Amino acid sequence: MSEDEMVLHLPFHIRRDGTWLYRGTPIRRKAMLCLFASCLDRDRQGRYWLRTPTEAGVIQVDDVPFLAVELDFRGCSEKTQTLCLRTNLDEVFCVDAEHPLLCDWDRPADGATVPYIHMRTGAGGKPILARISRAVLFELAALAVPGCVGGEPCLGVWSHGMFFPLSRLPDETVDDLEELCV
Repeated sequence: MSEDEMVLHLPFHIRRDGTWLYRGTPIRRKAMLCLFASCLDRDRQGRYWLRTPTEAGVIQVDDVPFLAVELDFRGCSEKTQTLCLRTNLDEVFCVDAEHPLLCDWDRPADGATVPYIHMRTGAGGKPILARISRAVLFELAALAVPGCVGGEPCLGVWSHGMFFPLSRLPDETVDDLEELCV
């Protein structure tokens, strides 16, 4: 019997839109969702586990288990600002070194990227993330300023004195801002 055959697969499924299903039926009680979310873990293989005091098993997650649905902007601007995100299950995380924004930003400027926030690390060392919703992404885009990461000019946001890249700069803008990365 293989290791995967010995693993208990629980009848939970988290859809890309953040909806939690049990046996195909949406779970509507927020208190129950918050309880399950607090028991969520991730192993070395990247599988998501629901670990309660009475049982543990793997659950299906389409993308990531959470969605960042609200942005709270604190402070003045740029380097002095703090950006905090609220998830669909009312957890709040301020973007900082412990909870960075993660984005595959180094792509052509016309390519769409989806940013995530690192919420916590699972027992297997893999991150448990929340995907940034479209509405929050538009708010972040409105706060974005030119910056430089790894010698590459980009657009990003500041939070807790740290710069987090979101996307490449359009080619016509890069020439004007190359001095940023010198």
